[in-house]
Amino acid sequence: MEAGTLLRSAVPLSPTRRRFVSRPNSVRASLSPRGGYQGPRPKREWVADWVSKNDDFVRSLPIYVGGASLFAVLFNRTVSGIAPVADASSSQSRADLLTLGLAVTNILNGLVWLSIRPKSISVVNPNGVECQRIYHDLPDPVISELIWAWESLSDVTCCRSLVVIYDGICILQIGFADISNSNGSEPMVVDTDKLMKGSLYNGVLKSGSQSYLANLALYPGKSELPFLPSNTQAKIISLGSYLATPWG
Repeated sequence: MEAGTLLRSAVPLSPTRRRFVSRPNSVRASLSPRGGYQGPRPKREWVADWVSKNDDFVRSLPIYVGGASLFAVLFNRTVSGIAPVADASSSQSRADLLTLGLAVTNILNGLVWLSIRPKSISVVNPNGVECQRIYHDLPDPVISELIWAWESLSDVTCCRSLVVIYDGICILQIGFADISNSNGSEPMVVDTDKLMKGSLYNGVLKSGSQSYLANLALYPGKSELPFLPSNTQAKIISLGSYLATPWG
């Protein structure tokens, strides 16, 4: 699930409308009379697709290469009539030792690739209650834009919570939220003062770029977001938008 948005810049809540002029070098896409799409096609990465489909084989490939190299060196030394004992003065022995070292390195590398695999993130149901809190002094156009943004995010992404903070005020808390300790059925209220004093918010404010924590359980900053569901798995924080996630 993804959550929230931190808005801090002094942007007026009722911005004036601007007229946008189309540029001659714009990309065009249209539908043909038969309903076919006419426009830029996505570029396909054949190598990346093949690797993703043959993940087990690619991870085992260094073992195969290292084993074949090791067998080839031993076979060559056997049929060439060279003494089995390595001789430092022989260039062949030095080459064989180097090849053996590379072969063993390949085998160990393959074993490491097989033992370390990325953890797959599965969709979960947020542990919390649904809420929709909107600041009462917002104009109707701003409210409609915020609701539209939330509906767009929740429909096309895994975002399950959204929090918008403007000028130190939480103007929107929507989606799933953790249950309040004082009232077991009410969603927890966002404490903006505590949130804006925390390391997560100040880190984004200092860097000027968004922060994406793909595995929130590994970061101690999770305690700064008590209003999110307890099984939130990831989050995005930026000056323009703050999204948090229990993948679902």
